[in-house]
Amino acid sequence: MFNKLLAECLGTFWLVLGGCGSAVLAARFPEVGIGLTGVSLAFGLTVLTGAYALGPISGGHFNPAVSVGLWAGGRFPGRYLAPYIVSQVIGAIVGAGVIWLIASGKAGFDVQAGFAANGYGAHSPGGYTMEAALVCELVMSFMFVLVVLGATHARAPVGFAGIAIGLALALVHLISIPVTNTSVNPARSTGPALFVGGWAVLQLWMFWLAPLLGGALAGVLYRTVLQRDLSEPVVSGQPGPDVGVHA
Repeated sequence: MFNKLLAECLGTFWLVLGGCGSAVLAARFPEVGIGLTGVSLAFGLTVLTGAYALGPISGGHFNPAVSVGLWAGGRFPGRYLAPYIVSQVIGAIVGAGVIWLIASGKAGFDVQAGFAANGYGAHSPGGYTMEAALVCELVMSFMFVLVVLGATHARAPVGFAGIAIGLALALVHLISIPVTNTSVNPARSTGPALFVGGWAVLQLWMFWLAPLLGGALAGVLYRTVLQRDLSEPVVSGQPGPDVGVHA
């Protein structure tokens, strides 16, 4: 169990360092800034690489919404839920701390300028309302976890889950960065918010509520409606082995 929790901590650390780090350190860098597309790709790459590196150990959730979705979908034991989430949050906080140490080495750095924190209203990159942000985070989390469940199904092509999940996360960011700076991951939201403080902490509730609810809804829907009985014959394609909790 220690190995699993350490893997989840390291994976979430990598996600925050790679994704939020690209937003803080590289998105607006003079002349060669990577912009919204680059940040979206960075988040996708962290999940893709982390899934292949650490997924065989812990399942590669790196996100409380994914853990809750897999649990709701009958793929993950409930007794592991709290330890996984705690490990993910710790990893996210450490990742944000490393970004802060690097970013603070530049003159004029101001953590209050955003620090990749998620927000709505006046703190939404595009000025979107709380209601719009709530819908966006709920739907994006739902679809992301649905992709996780489908890509890791026993009948999914073997060895490609990490690619599908990484690309899905990049797509989610391409859609929703202007709305909330994209969370779909309560741990990812918590790390930067603790360093920003103030408004970021006050708005953090949404970036726990919406992703967890979206993930749970995806898990229930997949388990009760979409998932085929494994005893059914395969109509097309080749069945893959059961990948358990891998994400």
